[in-house]
Amino acid sequence: MHFKWNYEPPTSERTAAAKELAEKIGMSPILADLLIQRGIKTESAAKRFFRPMLNELIDPFLMNDMDVAVDRLNDAMGRKERIMVYGDYDVDGCTAVALVYKFLQQFYSNIEYYIPDRYDEGYGISKKGLDFAAEHDVKLIIVLDCGIKAVEEIKYAQQLGIDFIICDHHVPDEEMPEAVAILNPKREDSTYPFKHLCGCGVGFKFMQAFAKNNGIPFSRLIPLLEFCAVSIAADIVSMTGENRILAYHGLKQLNQNPSVGLKAIIEICGLTGRELTMTDIVFKIGPRINASGRMQNGTEAVDLLVEKDFKRALAEATHINEYNEQRKDVDKQMTEEANQIIEKLESQKHHNSIVLYDENWKKGVVGIVASRMTELYFRPTVVLTRSGDLATGSARSVAGYDIYDAVKSCRDILENFGGHTYAVGLSLRIENIPEFRRRFQQYVTEHILPEQTEATLDIEEVIDFREITKKLHNDLKKFAPHGPDNPKPLFCTRNVYDYGTSKVVGRQQEHVKLELVDSKSSNVMNGIAFGQSQAARYIKSKRSFDIVYTIEENIYKRSEVQLQIEDIKPSEVEE
Repeated sequence: MHFKWNYEPPTSERTAAAKELAEKIGMSPILADLLIQRGIKTESAAKRFFRPMLNELIDPFLMNDMDVAVDRLNDAMGRKERIMVYGDYDVDGCTAVALVYKFLQQFYSNIEYYIPDRYDEGYGISKKGLDFAAEHDVKLIIVLDCGIKAVEEIKYAQQLGIDFIICDHHVPDEEMPEAVAILNPKREDSTYPFKHLCGCGVGFKFMQAFAKNNGIPFSRLIPLLEFCAVSIAADIVSMTGENRILAYHGLKQLNQNPSVGLKAIIEICGLTGRELTMTDIVFKIGPRINASGRMQNGTEAVDLLVEKDFKRALAEATHINEYNEQRKDVDKQMTEEANQIIEKLESQKHHNSIVLYDENWKKGVVGIVASRMTELYFRPTVVLTRSGDLATGSARSVAGYDIYDAVKSCRDILENFGGHTYAVGLSLRIENIPEFRRRFQQYVTEHILPEQTEATLDIEEVIDFREITKKLHNDLKKFAPHGPDNPKPLFCTRNVYDYGTSKVVGRQQEHVKLELVDSKSSNVMNGIAFGQSQAARYIKSKRSFDIVYTIEENIYKRSEVQLQIEDIKPSEVEE
């Protein structure tokens, strides 16, 4: 992929501000400048950023309906009513259900959980799920990571004598369901100061309020923060504000004392003994939790997350890992087929968006394929398959473009849709696909900016190898956890050369392992460039080139710094 490199050299004012901040916090001006680019300009703000404190979490009762939700939960417990914790089948939904169920189960036994079957019931609250609840004499359902659009389903639940507390983070419609309480920071009338919680985060705030109301010490909630870290990473929500606090302490919990279920997943992933990062969750832990709902039923993932016996958890994690292997095979095949369709459809190449349909694709994997297409072609993408009489699927977006608005513009020809800025689920009649494709593409064309359809790398600092010290790397670690709005800093070094020992590696000789020197120091830097073997010939030609990279720890040699190189360009090429 050809990347456009974006770099704005610092102004003299920014350089002066970085130097002043660096002296106050005892860090390199390079890192002080990274803080300033993140809007952190004072010593106190820097301290809060580097040491997120749990006592800085927002008062949960600032969320609309929180007092009503806590009162209804207290009433249910007081009256010994049957409670069901109901959630979506993805990572966010499964971790949210595990969090709420595990916490409440410590104080109340008349409680169960339910994850709808993706293939049999579809997304959100299902009539089948409600009938199951009624048969089991459930009087209160706490629904997590879905439910904000379930107007008709909740009317049906009322007829069955079932009350609902909705904990969701997806964008609501004008009409909201008639639930007892709706906890959602994206409500139009929301008074909650932080809008970017994931579904699990909303569930945590509910439990925080319940604990506060009932005099339960906050320390009882801390073990559950691991679920927040997993869901924040997997759901790709903003890594700022309250999410940063939850993720920071959740990651700490995951590293120091993970629950039995997550410990089993960590072992299956081969991550035991390593310091886990958000990247490990995104690429290793999250996909395995997700695989259960994609290939079979998400209930198995929750069973694992709440398991108390490690031997049983390991067996369950092994089973879920098999689902993940199956998912990889299906994903690979569907991605190849999607690419073939795009190659055949010349029009898809030139449009600002991609809409694909194949009735044989697996419903649980269309979201992954949509993400792959977005990464490959840098276009907002919708991937659809057949589900009964309807086409159902997922939309994924590129950085900075709100795909929810694009899908919403076609709502009159959709049966259902829901989601947020970067990810949307939708269903429509099969005969409406051509019209949806036309209108979706037209809307995207009219609203997307040219730079949003380019693969870009936003360089934060241009540095020399002599500036990459052990202290810089140790201080850089304090910027974690990373995610949207707090990405891993991208550095650029110009005029570097092969030390003479760089080589192509990998099963298919697709990567380059580099040893580099630059023109201003004698430091030899190790680096890895994944999937960039096409640059090997130029690298070995003894000519200079520029690199963009992140600074990482070599997992095989803990004391050694390694550059993860994102892109390589000949030095004479100017952007």
